[in-house]
Amino acid sequence: MASRAGPRAAGTDGSDFQHRERVAAHYQMSAALKSEIRKLNAAHAVLWLLMVVQVSSGLILLQSAAPRLVCPPYWWQYPYLLSAAPTALNLLSLRRNHTGYLVASVMGGGLLGAAPLMYGAASPTAASCGFPAVSVLYLAVIIAAQLHGWQIYYSKRLLTSGTTARRSRTRPRTLVLML
Repeated sequence: MASRAGPRAAGTDGSDFQHRERVAAHYQMSAALKSEIRKLNAAHAVLWLLMVVQVSSGLILLQSAAPRLVCPPYWWQYPYLLSAAPTALNLLSLRRNHTGYLVASVMGGGLLGAAPLMYGAASPTAASCGFPAVSVLYLAVIIAAQLHGWQIYYSKRLLTSGTTARRSRTRPRTLVLML
């Protein structure tokens, strides 16, 4: 070991690193996946705020007599706004490795995030605002679908990386059916 006050210990040339402890691979993968999920959550929050602005401005303009400058909100956008809840659960699960929150965020992300986006992409009423608004809407749907897809994918990988590491240390569980 090196000390501050003197040279390196006698007989040490720096090649004695083989015996040192290393971080296990599943912990390294967990840290990398959590970092990616945090980035995706931040991007989803920005997209969600843009959707809130679009929906709220559309609702305000629907109630006023002003000329229509903003498309009215589509019906699929209302359930999509609820997709902030699975994202919040996802953020809560990352701090303490709470798998229950992570599972709920994966299921909620599919139900409240991906399902409304699929309906919005296939919605025949999207052409009611004209070409530029429709192209921007479809661009937002494509970006949001990719964000949700990657978020669900990385969350599932995080779930499986943690459970495979735990299963390798414990005995296998057996399924008992209660009749």
